[in-house]
Amino acid sequence: MAQRHDLVGLTVLALLSVRAGHPYELQRLIVDTRKDYVTGLPRSLYHAVERLARDELITPSATGREGRRPERTVYEITAEGRQELATRLRRLLERPDPDQRVLVAGISLIGALPVPEARRALRSRAASLEAAVAGLDAHLAGMADNGLPEVLALKLDYQRAAQAAELAWVRGVLERLESGALDWPDTVKQSLLERASQGGGHERQGQETGH
Repeated sequence: MAQRHDLVGLTVLALLSVRAGHPYELQRLIVDTRKDYVTGLPRSLYHAVERLARDELITPSATGREGRRPERTVYEITAEGRQELATRLRRLLERPDPDQRVLVAGISLIGALPVPEARRALRSRAASLEAAVAGLDAHLAGMADNGLPEVLALKLDYQRAAQAAELAWVRGVLERLESGALDWPDTVKQSLLERASQGGGHERQGQETGH
């Protein structure tokens, strides 16, 4: 589930893989890029930063103060953090999860993976979805053969439709990756850097924190 995957920590690692930043800047990027699966801001973000720093996946690189604003600590990702980011993100993309926020997070952060790795992870997901849809088809056929009322199969019918729709979407993304129509060598990094540089003038005094 979402807590098991630590989606907030994963997002912090992904953002810091692009550039170093302080927690308030990370919060602004999360909001600006509409990563709505991240909840409980700002508390959840600061807790994630503390966990990641404790585990040496990120490390303080500088502290500073601008004007009368509180002092802020800038963090950067470590080599271990980059490896952990890739491992966690591949896991999210490879394995279907009942919590749809997990897939949303994985897709939102997929640009942190090299394209070949993302392609391999999505192929694994497609294979799992194909097996799940085939299993549901067999179950539904068995229920029909046994003469059970159709209403009893609605839950399985819904699950089958939802997984088939996800499978079709994943296959479409794979086709675009394999044809070269979808690619992200530098586009993700450039987009986030531009948002970070543009966002500095939009900070509101009421949102300031001491971290």
